[in-house]
Amino acid sequence: MHSNRAFHWTDREAMLAFAADVAFAHLFVSSPEGPLVAHAPLTVTPEGNIRFHLSRANPPARHLEGAIALASLAGPDAYVSPDWYGSDDQVPTWNYVTVEARGPVRLLSEAELVRQLDDLSAAHESRLAPKTPWTRAKMRPGLFEGLLKAIVGFEMQVEDLRGTRKLGQNKKPEEIEGAAAGLPASGRGDMAALMRGARG
Repeated sequence: MHSNRAFHWTDREAMLAFAADVAFAHLFVSSPEGPLVAHAPLTVTPEGNIRFHLSRANPPARHLEGAIALASLAGPDAYVSPDWYGSDDQVPTWNYVTVEARGPVRLLSEAELVRQLDDLSAAHESRLAPKTPWTRAKMRPGLFEGLLKAIVGFEMQVEDLRGTRKLGQNKKPEEIEGAAAGLPASGRGDMAALMRGARG
């Protein structure tokens, strides 16, 4: 995680909301063979913990129960040309928003895993309105239960939550505006809006 205090993000509720919105993490865990990473969709519990599931065949799944793991969630990112700042002696940089969660991991019960899957699909189906939401009730009897055997669910108790919002806060207002004005040329109007918001 970036150590520059100008970019630190400390609002826990906002970071958890970001995690729920991004909903896809790189999950790192140590193993006797060395560090392993899994890529998984996730949900955030009302208590502020992270639930996710993996294929049972995914190697990290064998090492997560009882381990301390790290989840990394990446939001918008963009290259920033030094020309956009409108001042001399600038260098290229990359702006981005990320959150890291760290904590011990426990195995979910089957009922908790089903809840995680239902919560995950409900959250993302709601984004597709006015489409009628998909639910597992649309599946033929017994199929869901059979597929459930192929995955395993986990919950990370989030003991450490860190965020970085590297949005040019260390630049002058006119330099930030210059970069924000240039970013749409690379298709990154989303980053321009974030930079302007961070300035305010």
